[in-house]
Amino acid sequence: MAMDDKIEARACRVSAFPMEEYDAFVAGHPDATPYHHSGWLKAAERAYSHTGWLVTVHRESELSGVLPLVKIERPVGPGTFVSLPFCDLGGPLVDDEEVRQRLLAEARALADNNRVRGLEVRESGDSLEESNAESGTESSKVRMLCPLPENSDLLFKSYKPKLRSQIRKAEKNGLSSEVRTDKAAVDLFYQVFTQNMLRLGSPVHSRHWFYELKQAYGEQMLVGLVFLGDQPVGAGIVLLAGNQACIPWASTLERYNRLAPNMLLYWALLSHVCDLGCSVFDFGRSTMGEGTYRFKKQWGARPYELIWNQWEINGNSESEPVRDQKRRNLASHIRPIAEGIWRRLPLSLANWIGPKLRRYITL
Repeated sequence: MAMDDKIEARACRVSAFPMEEYDAFVAGHPDATPYHHSGWLKAAERAYSHTGWLVTVHRESELSGVLPLVKIERPVGPGTFVSLPFCDLGGPLVDDEEVRQRLLAEARALADNNRVRGLEVRESGDSLEESNAESGTESSKVRMLCPLPENSDLLFKSYKPKLRSQIRKAEKNGLSSEVRTDKAAVDLFYQVFTQNMLRLGSPVHSRHWFYELKQAYGEQMLVGLVFLGDQPVGAGIVLLAGNQACIPWASTLERYNRLAPNMLLYWALLSHVCDLGCSVFDFGRSTMGEGTYRFKKQWGARPYELIWNQWEINGNSESEPVRDQKRRNLASHIRPIAEGIWRRLPLSLANWIGPKLRRYITL
């Protein structure tokens, strides 16, 4: 709400806000990510019927801060507001700290008025020195960002000989790669993705979710594919925005991993976005010290803080951020059991049930 004559904070549904103004602000903000694009909000609404919201601050009629939110409805009990679900981060984009505080206050008021369980805001923090990153706890989550040079030739030359040989090994093993933007490529991606999610014991996103992302992002959504003959054995999706590229999903078929499809997949996507003029590649979230962290690090990615603040809504908008350690501890005990059961499902059954559950899982 208005707190003085110059600054006004308000919240409204995405459908009621001029999205051209929002996307123009996002495109010009240095901290924006591909997830901040209105396409993410639109896809969440169209694929999963989760309402998209925008909290905005105008200073003297000029947009000076935005916070995209998705209200995740639950089948039982109150929902929650997340910025942003199904990815690593969203969070406020602001001109200054005063605007940031207005945005967060308005977001807490919105959550309170909607009688939801809580509010979660996911943001990226500062770069971590390697020594600090390596000394983190086993459960520490970081965002892995990789600077890119002017072209793919320079990128390839920057790699250590071992990495270059692994890329060549995949090609010598008879694998080929493509980077495409057509809808048919989404189907090929989904074919690999669903099999990999079943292997991991995780409910899969709906095919409709990826179709809606493709519709919303258009040419700014790339699909990387690795083939053995006509068989897709690796696939990944990259979203573009300005000079940034991010890869929210990548999968390979385990029975072909000896052929190194993951190495060719990442090289195909990295080289492609590098030649498009991207200067930053976001490898996504990793747990400190685990295999995915080491895999991303070998490509030149560096760790950055991931800051996920949560507010429990207790009938007032002044709720403080809370630690969710009890829920995480409970989930850590239940998850291995659930994953083991899920892996035993037939693929067709997992693909039918999975999206019905996945829409409520915000990670």
